[in-house]
Amino acid sequence: MMKKSYLMTALKGIVGVLIIFLVLFPIYWLILMSIRPMSEMSGRISLIPGSITLEHFIKLFTEEGFDVALKNSLINSTISLVLSLATGLCTAYILARARFHFGLKKTMTKWILLVRVLPPVAFVIPLYTLFTKLGIIGTRLPIILACILINIPLIIWFMITFFQDLPGEVEESAKIDGATEWQLFWKIVLPLVLPGIAAVAMLSFMYAWNEYTYSVILTRSPENYTIPLMLSVLNTEDNVTNFGLVSAGGLTSFLPILLFVIFAQNYLISGLSSGAVKE
Repeated sequence: MMKKSYLMTALKGIVGVLIIFLVLFPIYWLILMSIRPMSEMSGRISLIPGSITLEHFIKLFTEEGFDVALKNSLINSTISLVLSLATGLCTAYILARARFHFGLKKTMTKWILLVRVLPPVAFVIPLYTLFTKLGIIGTRLPIILACILINIPLIIWFMITFFQDLPGEVEESAKIDGATEWQLFWKIVLPLVLPGIAAVAMLSFMYAWNEYTYSVILTRSPENYTIPLMLSVLNTEDNVTNFGLVSAGGLTSFLPILLFVIFAQNYLISGLSSGAVKE
Protein backbone atom coordinates (compact mmCIF):
# COMPACT_ATOMS: atom_id res chain seq x y z
CA MET A 1 0.00 0.00 0.00
CA MET A 2 2.82 2.40 0.88
CA LYS A 3 4.63 1.47 -2.33
CA LYS A 4 1.53 2.27 -4.36
CA SER A 5 1.14 5.62 -2.61
CA TYR A 6 4.81 6.41 -3.28
CA LEU A 7 4.39 5.60 -6.97
CA MET A 8 1.30 7.81 -7.23
CA THR A 9 3.12 10.70 -5.57
CA ALA A 10 6.11 10.26 -7.89
CA LEU A 11 3.80 10.11 -10.92
CA LYS A 12 2.02 13.31 -9.87
CA GLY A 13 5.37 15.00 -9.42
CA ILE A 14 6.52 13.97 -12.89
CA VAL A 15 3.27 15.15 -14.47
CA GLY A 16 3.50 18.45 -12.59
CA VAL A 17 7.07 19.05 -13.74
CA LEU A 18 6.09 18.21 -17.32
CA ILE A 19 3.17 20.67 -17.25
CA ILE A 20 5.38 23.42 -15.80
CA PHE A 21 7.97 22.75 -18.51
CA LEU A 22 5.37 22.94 -21.29
CA VAL A 23 3.98 26.20 -19.89
CA LEU A 24 7.28 27.95 -19.22
CA PHE A 25 9.32 26.74 -22.20
CA PRO A 26 7.72 29.13 -24.75
CA ILE A 27 8.49 32.05 -22.41
CA TYR A 28 12.05 30.81 -21.97
CA TRP A 29 12.47 30.48 -25.73
CA LEU A 30 11.07 33.99 -26.27
CA ILE A 31 13.61 35.42 -23.82
CA LEU A 32 16.37 33.33 -25.39
CA MET A 33 15.66 34.54 -28.92
CA SER A 34 15.47 38.18 -27.81
CA ILE A 35 18.99 38.15 -26.30
CA ARG A 36 20.69 35.81 -28.78
CA PRO A 37 22.85 37.34 -31.56
CA MET A 38 21.65 36.88 -35.13
CA SER A 39 24.77 34.87 -35.91
CA GLU A 40 23.47 32.07 -33.65
CA MET A 41 20.04 31.85 -35.29
CA SER A 42 21.00 29.83 -38.32
CA GLY A 43 21.20 26.05 -38.49
CA ARG A 44 20.64 24.12 -35.28
CA ILE A 45 19.89 26.47 -32.39
CA SER A 46 21.06 25.39 -28.95
CA LEU A 47 18.99 25.73 -25.80
CA ILE A 48 21.72 27.84 -24.20
CA PRO A 49 23.06 30.90 -26.07
CA GLY A 50 26.78 31.17 -26.66
CA SER A 51 26.66 34.92 -26.01
CA ILE A 52 24.14 37.55 -24.92
CA THR A 53 23.31 40.80 -26.68
CA LEU A 54 20.84 43.67 -26.31
CA GLU A 55 21.08 44.74 -29.95
CA HIS A 56 17.52 43.67 -30.69
CA PHE A 57 16.06 45.82 -27.90
CA ILE A 58 18.24 48.78 -28.89
CA LYS A 59 17.15 48.55 -32.53
CA LEU A 60 13.54 48.09 -31.45
CA PHE A 61 13.42 51.42 -29.63
CA THR A 62 15.93 53.48 -31.64
CA GLU A 63 14.99 52.47 -35.20
CA GLU A 64 11.53 50.88 -35.13
CA GLY A 65 9.78 53.40 -32.85
CA PHE A 66 8.53 50.76 -30.45
CA ASP A 67 8.52 53.29 -27.61
CA VAL A 68 5.73 55.22 -29.39
CA ALA A 69 3.60 52.06 -29.67
CA LEU A 70 4.28 51.23 -26.03
CA LYS A 71 3.16 54.70 -24.95
CA ASN A 72 0.03 54.51 -27.11
CA SER A 73 -0.94 51.11 -25.69
CA LEU A 74 -0.43 52.32 -22.13
CA ILE A 75 -2.53 55.44 -22.71
CA ASN A 76 -5.31 53.59 -24.57
CA SER A 77 -5.49 50.73 -22.05
CA THR A 78 -5.40 52.96 -18.98
CA ILE A 79 -8.01 55.46 -20.19
CA SER A 80 -10.37 52.77 -21.46
CA LEU A 81 -9.98 50.82 -18.21
CA VAL A 82 -10.76 53.82 -15.98
CA LEU A 83 -13.80 54.90 -18.01
CA SER A 84 -15.07 51.32 -18.36
CA LEU A 85 -14.80 50.70 -14.61
CA ALA A 86 -16.49 54.01 -13.75
CA THR A 87 -19.42 53.29 -16.05
CA GLY A 88 -19.65 49.53 -15.54
CA LEU A 89 -19.49 49.55 -11.74
CA CYS A 90 -22.19 52.19 -11.40
CA THR A 91 -24.46 50.42 -13.89
CA ALA A 92 -23.92 47.00 -12.29
CA TYR A 93 -24.73 48.39 -8.83
CA ILE A 94 -27.94 50.01 -10.06
CA LEU A 95 -29.06 46.83 -11.82
CA ALA A 96 -28.14 44.60 -8.87
CA ARG A 97 -29.78 46.71 -6.18
CA ALA A 98 -32.65 48.09 -8.30
CA ARG A 99 -32.13 51.58 -6.90
CA PHE A 100 -34.16 52.94 -9.77
CA HIS A 101 -37.21 51.00 -10.88
CA PHE A 102 -37.90 51.08 -14.59
CA GLY A 103 -39.76 48.72 -16.91
CA LEU A 104 -36.90 48.19 -19.36
CA LYS A 105 -34.47 46.75 -16.79
CA LYS A 106 -34.65 43.16 -18.09
CA THR A 107 -34.47 44.31 -21.71
CA MET A 108 -31.46 46.49 -20.97
CA THR A 109 -29.72 43.61 -19.19
CA LYS A 110 -30.24 41.32 -22.18
CA TRP A 111 -28.93 43.95 -24.59
CA ILE A 112 -25.83 44.37 -22.45
CA LEU A 113 -25.22 40.63 -22.63
CA LEU A 114 -25.80 40.66 -26.40
CA VAL A 115 -23.06 43.26 -26.89
CA ARG A 116 -20.63 40.99 -25.06
CA VAL A 117 -21.72 37.80 -26.84
CA LEU A 118 -21.32 39.22 -30.35
CA PRO A 119 -17.76 39.12 -31.76
CA PRO A 120 -15.98 42.49 -31.81
CA VAL A 121 -15.73 42.40 -35.61
CA ALA A 122 -19.53 42.70 -35.78
CA PHE A 123 -19.24 46.35 -34.65
CA VAL A 124 -16.47 47.34 -37.04
CA ILE A 125 -18.66 48.73 -39.86
CA PRO A 126 -21.08 50.79 -37.69
CA LEU A 127 -18.22 52.10 -35.55
CA TYR A 128 -16.13 52.96 -38.62
CA THR A 129 -19.08 54.85 -40.13
CA LEU A 130 -19.78 56.67 -36.88
CA PHE A 131 -16.16 57.63 -36.25
CA THR A 132 -15.73 58.76 -39.86
CA LYS A 133 -18.70 61.13 -39.57
CA LEU A 134 -17.28 62.44 -36.30
CA GLY A 135 -13.93 63.02 -37.99
CA ILE A 136 -11.85 61.13 -35.43
CA ILE A 137 -10.59 58.28 -37.63
CA GLY A 138 -6.81 58.11 -37.46
CA THR A 139 -6.63 59.42 -33.90
CA ARG A 140 -6.27 57.56 -30.60
CA LEU A 141 -9.91 58.16 -29.61
CA PRO A 142 -11.61 55.43 -31.75
CA ILE A 143 -9.48 52.67 -30.20
CA ILE A 144 -10.29 53.88 -26.69
CA LEU A 145 -14.03 54.07 -27.41
CA ALA A 146 -14.03 50.62 -29.04
CA CYS A 147 -12.32 49.08 -26.01
CA ILE A 148 -14.83 50.78 -23.71
CA LEU A 149 -17.69 49.35 -25.78
CA ILE A 150 -16.38 45.81 -25.36
CA ASN A 151 -15.30 46.06 -21.71
CA ILE A 152 -18.37 47.70 -20.17
CA PRO A 153 -20.70 44.66 -20.72
CA LEU A 154 -18.04 42.37 -19.22
CA ILE A 155 -17.70 44.56 -16.14
CA ILE A 156 -21.48 44.83 -15.68
CA TRP A 157 -22.16 41.11 -15.93
CA PHE A 158 -19.15 40.21 -13.81
CA MET A 159 -19.90 42.69 -11.01
CA ILE A 160 -23.66 42.21 -10.78
CA THR A 161 -23.09 38.92 -8.94
CA PHE A 162 -20.68 40.53 -6.46
CA PHE A 163 -23.13 43.32 -5.65
CA GLN A 164 -26.05 40.89 -5.29
CA ASP A 165 -24.06 38.69 -2.90
CA LEU A 166 -23.40 41.58 -0.48
CA PRO A 167 -25.49 41.22 2.70
CA GLY A 168 -28.16 43.87 3.03
CA GLU A 169 -27.08 44.64 6.61
CA VAL A 170 -24.03 46.46 5.23
CA GLU A 171 -26.08 49.09 3.44
CA GLU A 172 -28.77 49.28 6.10
CA SER A 173 -26.24 50.04 8.83
CA ALA A 174 -24.59 52.70 6.66
CA LYS A 175 -27.95 54.36 6.01
CA ILE A 176 -28.69 54.40 9.73
CA ASP A 177 -25.38 56.19 10.28
CA GLY A 178 -26.50 58.85 7.79
CA ALA A 179 -24.48 57.85 4.72
CA THR A 180 -25.61 59.30 1.40
CA GLU A 181 -26.11 57.17 -1.71
CA TRP A 182 -22.70 58.14 -3.05
CA GLN A 183 -20.94 57.56 0.29
CA LEU A 184 -22.65 54.19 0.56
CA PHE A 185 -21.42 53.16 -2.88
CA TRP A 186 -17.90 54.66 -2.71
CA LYS A 187 -16.89 54.02 0.92
CA ILE A 188 -18.90 50.94 1.88
CA VAL A 189 -19.81 48.84 -1.14
CA LEU A 190 -16.75 49.18 -3.39
CA PRO A 191 -14.19 48.18 -0.70
CA LEU A 192 -16.19 44.99 -0.09
CA VAL A 193 -16.10 43.97 -3.76
CA LEU A 194 -12.40 44.69 -4.36
CA PRO A 195 -11.72 41.05 -5.36
CA GLY A 196 -14.23 41.33 -8.18
CA ILE A 197 -12.95 44.75 -9.25
CA ALA A 198 -9.37 43.48 -9.33
CA ALA A 199 -10.32 40.44 -11.40
CA VAL A 200 -12.44 42.31 -13.94
CA ALA A 201 -9.83 45.08 -14.15
CA MET A 202 -7.21 42.50 -15.14
CA LEU A 203 -9.47 41.07 -17.86
CA SER A 204 -10.41 44.51 -19.18
CA PHE A 205 -6.83 45.77 -19.23
CA MET A 206 -5.59 42.66 -21.02
CA TYR A 207 -8.26 42.99 -23.70
CA ALA A 208 -7.46 46.66 -24.30
CA TRP A 209 -3.72 45.92 -24.33
CA ASN A 210 -4.04 43.07 -26.84
CA GLU A 211 -6.73 44.68 -29.04
CA TYR A 212 -5.81 44.30 -32.71
CA THR A 213 -8.99 44.20 -34.82
CA TYR A 214 -10.03 47.81 -34.25
CA SER A 215 -6.43 49.06 -34.26
CA VAL A 216 -5.64 47.72 -37.71
CA ILE A 217 -8.86 49.20 -39.17
CA LEU A 218 -9.19 52.51 -37.32
CA THR A 219 -5.50 53.47 -37.10
CA ARG A 220 -3.86 55.14 -40.10
CA SER A 221 -0.64 56.80 -38.96
CA PRO A 222 2.39 55.14 -37.32
CA GLU A 223 2.18 57.75 -34.56
CA ASN A 224 -0.96 56.00 -33.27
CA TYR A 225 0.24 52.40 -33.63
CA THR A 226 -0.34 50.16 -30.62
CA ILE A 227 1.77 47.20 -29.47
CA PRO A 228 -0.17 44.46 -31.38
CA LEU A 229 -0.17 46.54 -34.55
CA MET A 230 3.55 47.30 -34.26
CA LEU A 231 4.33 43.60 -33.74
CA SER A 232 2.42 42.74 -36.90
CA VAL A 233 4.41 45.36 -38.80
CA LEU A 234 7.68 43.91 -37.49
CA ASN A 235 6.67 40.47 -38.70
CA THR A 236 6.52 41.46 -42.37
CA GLU A 237 8.45 40.07 -45.31
CA ASP A 238 11.33 42.45 -44.63
CA ASN A 239 11.80 41.40 -41.00
CA VAL A 240 10.38 37.88 -40.96
CA THR A 241 13.85 36.35 -40.59
CA ASN A 242 14.84 38.76 -37.81
CA PHE A 243 13.50 36.53 -35.07
CA GLY A 244 15.47 38.39 -32.43
CA LEU A 245 13.73 41.68 -33.20
CA VAL A 246 10.28 40.11 -33.17
CA SER A 247 11.06 38.22 -29.95
CA ALA A 248 12.31 41.42 -28.29
CA GLY A 249 9.04 43.11 -29.23
CA GLY A 250 7.00 40.22 -27.90
CA LEU A 251 8.90 40.19 -24.62
CA THR A 252 8.56 43.96 -24.23
CA SER A 253 4.80 43.74 -24.81
CA PHE A 254 4.55 40.93 -22.25
CA LEU A 255 6.24 42.71 -19.34
CA PRO A 256 3.76 45.60 -18.75
CA ILE A 257 0.77 43.27 -18.62
CA LEU A 258 2.68 41.02 -16.20
CA LEU A 259 3.41 43.98 -13.93
CA PHE A 260 -0.23 45.06 -14.04
CA VAL A 261 -1.43 41.56 -13.10
CA ILE A 262 1.00 41.45 -10.16
CA PHE A 263 -0.13 44.91 -9.02
CA ALA A 264 -3.84 44.03 -9.30
CA GLN A 265 -3.23 40.72 -7.54
CA ASN A 266 -2.08 42.55 -4.41
CA TYR A 267 -5.42 44.37 -4.30
CA LEU A 268 -7.20 41.08 -4.94
CA ILE A 269 -5.58 39.47 -1.91
CA SER A 270 -6.20 42.48 0.34
CA GLY A 271 -9.82 42.61 -0.80
CA LEU A 272 -10.34 38.96 0.09
CA SER A 273 -9.04 39.49 3.61
CA SER A 274 -10.83 42.77 4.40
CA GLY A 275 -14.40 43.90 4.84
CA ALA A 276 -16.95 42.70 7.36
CA VAL A 277 -20.64 43.05 8.10
CA LYS A 278 -21.44 45.65 10.73
CA GLU A 279 -23.55 44.04 13.40
